[in-house]
Amino acid sequence: MLSRRRLLTSAAGGMGLLALPAVARAGVPMWQGEAKAQARALYDVIFEGTLKASPIGATGLGLDVGPRAALKSRLDSRSYEDRLNLFKPMVEARPALAAIDASGLSGRDRSDFDTVVWMADRSAEIAAFPFGGVDSYGYPCPYVITQLTGLYQAVPDFLDSQHTVASAADAEAYLSRLESFAEGLNHETARSASDAAEHGIVPPDFVINKALTQLRALRRETGEEAGLVRSLVRKTTEAGIAGDWGRRAAALVDGPVAAALDAQIAQMERHLPNASHDAGIGQRPNGEAYYNLCLRFQTSTGMSPREAHQVGLDQVAQIEALADPLLRQRGYTEGSVGARLTAFGRQPEYLYPNTDDGRAAMLADLNRQVAAIEARLPDVFERLPRARVEVRRVPPAIELGAPRGYAQSPSLDGSRPGAYYINLVDTGIWPRWALPTLTYHESLPGHHLQGALALEATDTPMLHKSMGFNAYGEGWGLYAEQLADELGMYDDFTEGKLGYHQSFLYRAARIVIDTGIHALGWSRERAIAYMIDTVGLAPGAAESEIERYCVWPGQACGYKIGHTEIDRLRTVARQKTGDRFDIKSFHSAVLDGGAMPLEVLGRVVDQWTAARLA
Repeated sequence: MLSRRRLLTSAAGGMGLLALPAVARAGVPMWQGEAKAQARALYDVIFEGTLKASPIGATGLGLDVGPRAALKSRLDSRSYEDRLNLFKPMVEARPALAAIDASGLSGRDRSDFDTVVWMADRSAEIAAFPFGGVDSYGYPCPYVITQLTGLYQAVPDFLDSQHTVASAADAEAYLSRLESFAEGLNHETARSASDAAEHGIVPPDFVINKALTQLRALRRETGEEAGLVRSLVRKTTEAGIAGDWGRRAAALVDGPVAAALDAQIAQMERHLPNASHDAGIGQRPNGEAYYNLCLRFQTSTGMSPREAHQVGLDQVAQIEALADPLLRQRGYTEGSVGARLTAFGRQPEYLYPNTDDGRAAMLADLNRQVAAIEARLPDVFERLPRARVEVRRVPPAIELGAPRGYAQSPSLDGSRPGAYYINLVDTGIWPRWALPTLTYHESLPGHHLQGALALEATDTPMLHKSMGFNAYGEGWGLYAEQLADELGMYDDFTEGKLGYHQSFLYRAARIVIDTGIHALGWSRERAIAYMIDTVGLAPGAAESEIERYCVWPGQACGYKIGHTEIDRLRTVARQKTGDRFDIKSFHSAVLDGGAMPLEVLGRVVDQWTAARLA
């Protein structure tokens, strides 16, 4: 997935972009300078506004210090007025962007500009829908509260893993964020009720039930034993900060936070009698148009749902043809490729015990895989990230509804490493042969490498360092899996190549399923059955995947569509440049500008190719 990296855009009040301050450049106001200076100044204005509006994002980048220290006491607003969350400043910036003469821009400056314009246009399209909004992952989502979205799902882990406590002021800021947590929960509850009453937008019944399971689990954590309280007590104890932090935090958790959770639980329970079992947004009011928008946003292409559906079917067939002979070599000759992968995945010698010891052994193996691939990377990259990456378990409190794996970027100053989270609710969904390819996708040379290099780049605008594009980021993650194979990571573990093929197979199947659910009327059950039969995922994993697609329309399509385009661009560039092709330089061209839409990336690679031939 987008790595859990976020585009740090607004969740609070407007930035007044139509009245931008003059930018000092030899005493010339911003709009009288050169196009590059104008654009850079605008990016900085947008970025600074996003930090003020998105305190969670500011903390994630380690920028809630110094003159921005007040941000550490707040969470992002979740009011209806701020439903665009990550993208509100982009909408506000559109008039200023239109005032810049882009004909004066070239190379990276032009691709930077085109990237911001693309995102601003998509943000305006999201704004045209009066329901839903943009969630903390940076995805358009039609539902405010689900098993994957909502403050209840994001804040406990955020406070524990990202809110640092080195002083009494930091601890006070933690308490202030607990108050903000309660306020935000209440805003989300009101929006969920309004979306249902005014627009007929209610999540599917199975989504509501899973969200309720998680909400109730969080609500049961009370007093000084609550995770939100223990986290602060641990941090203050480790920092040697005296104070009655446990009692004060417990008062907030048992008071306003508990009341807000009770209200949210009650609202979700009120939705159930009116909830449909229909899985897709296409069956809901204005759903067809909303899905078209989501597919455009998540793939950064102009594919229609039916075109994407056919792409998925074609790629499923191609990948099955690669996996079939490997399965036959191991004696699995009967049934679909997915059914045979399922059988192979049940072999006891490849399974970790579903115990704490088994989970510890799995995490140790994952860390060894990260170290092994890291040693090979200088062969294919000019630059490697300075920030380290850690393998972590998805917090048990949210693992029921969380994705199977995801990445979290390091802080901007490098004080907090990147993280690769793996969901260990059931180790049975992770046969040993399926793990390496996920490791390469989420850590190195995948999301961590791509995201950390973007943050560490010296000539990239801060706005661009913080932006995420699903098809680019997830496409790179899959390309990283391909690169690991090309680097010989399966030479001594050929079973792992089946995991690699299965990974690609289920990303191709995602396109079929996502478009099937949201555009072709597929049921949840049909989608789960297709995933199990085609890919061989365990039933529990398949259920979690399908329910994720229901919440994030179009997101699942970005992976394989993004990978296919990056691989195509490399193939074409290699053909055109011949013996002048250099894989390290190609990777720098793709990565150095940070994340961007696929449409912009194609122009960047064309420019790189022309430069190699010059």
